Amino acid sequence: MRYISTRGSAPALDFEGATLAGLASDGGLYVPAAWPSLSSDEIAGLAGLSYADTAAAVMAPFVGEALTPEDLRELCVAAYGRFDHAAVTPLVQLDPSNWLLELFHGPTLAFKDVALQLLGLLFERFLSTRDTHLTVVGATSGDTGSAAIDALAGRAKVDIFMLHPAGRVSEVQRRQMTTVLSPNVHNIAIEGSFDDAQAMVKAMFAHQSFSGRFQLSAVNSINWARLMAQVVYYFYAAVRLGAPGRPVAFSVPTGNFGDVFAGYVAARMGLPVARLIVATNVNDILHRALSAGDYSVGTVTPTAAPSMDIQVSSNFERLLFDLHGRDGLALAATMRGFEETKRLAIPQAMIGQASELFTSARIDPDSMALAMRGAWENSGQLLDPHTAIGLAAAHAADLPADVPIVTLATAHPAKFPDAVERGTGQRPQLPARIGDLFDREERYETLPAELEAVEAYIAERAVPITADA
Repeated sequence: MRYISTRGSAPALDFEGATLAGLASDGGLYVPAAWPSLSSDEIAGLAGLSYADTAAAVMAPFVGEALTPEDLRELCVAAYGRFDHAAVTPLVQLDPSNWLLELFHGPTLAFKDVALQLLGLLFERFLSTRDTHLTVVGATSGDTGSAAIDALAGRAKVDIFMLHPAGRVSEVQRRQMTTVLSPNVHNIAIEGSFDDAQAMVKAMFAHQSFSGRFQLSAVNSINWARLMAQVVYYFYAAVRLGAPGRPVAFSVPTGNFGDVFAGYVAARMGLPVARLIVATNVNDILHRALSAGDYSVGTVTPTAAPSMDIQVSSNFERLLFDLHGRDGLALAATMRGFEETKRLAIPQAMIGQASELFTSARIDPDSMALAMRGAWENSGQLLDPHTAIGLAAAHAADLPADVPIVTLATAHPAKFPDAVERGTGQRPQLPARIGDLFDREERYETLPAELEAVEAYIAERAVPITADA
């Protein structure tokens, strides 16, 4: 399997190279040169497999010769052995049509663990055969940071620098990052928004005088390996609800488009996905893009669902690449225009093509609260704000009654106790394994949202390429 850049100029890489690179050198995102497919019989054969075995089967075409089948399965068993539920991502039924896919049973209580526990092991495996020290830089609107830090803390040949918007993540989210005191973990609170932090991460990769000094890599869903791992739970859930014999719809609360793009990949591989519902909050750039072709940046509005408080959705570029007929140079020109003007009008033909699979919904705070309260009163389920947005969008979907709708439950409700208590009157408790979180020491640096300041901070602490020569 070879990986190409969405912007058409970076060299093609194998799976190992794409994993370690993260972002392509031309500023694009890596995608497979061709989408692999699974036959109906192969999909049906996933029924009854463990999560680790499902993961190994689904990811094998993407990994190619970078790992043996035995090594890939070994890494999957290790990655998912840290989850506190035997099913890893269990399904919970709410009513005859609606299901929750619980993605928060990993060590940091969020869906990011499903991918990042594996990514940490992939980094370690690939670096073990190289005289290379990896400098991982990432931006988080809440959950990516804690999951990446947990996955990489203490690992050899890796330093991680994680940027989060100061005061714009929940206290639980912040503490899950800042109480990890491993010497290879560096937390940076940015005096700005998530979009500011994400833009700086992408700028570091593009800034040759900086990136040329370090072996940079990414853990955000701009890293293909992370997104690949998220494809697995679409298959795992769908086969348990009757696929490939019947289609399944998914409602996905998303800000950066990575989680729902993984569903798109599953559909391209042959999974019968009836609909992918893109659920946004009032920071609705994805809803505007998919419903009206208006991909233009507005002002970020802080909400009770901070992981969705985003106006620039990096992974949307991967969908645009396919909608452009996989013409990387044409997309590069489009993205240059967007980066300069912060506006992009998507042609009606492309919107029509996307609408064959995608619909979208903008969920306001009142609708989120209603969904949260309804899930508690009718099903005894406490939902975090992001999952409640996904469920509200699922309830608004126009689908046949015999099509199950799976809402991705992206975070444990205890990560957002204040919002959950406001919506339901119930205050969720942290699981015992992190019950002492508020007693732990914190360590982080606060920096202005300026590229020069962040690069200087990293340069003082990262291991330069020359040190490994």
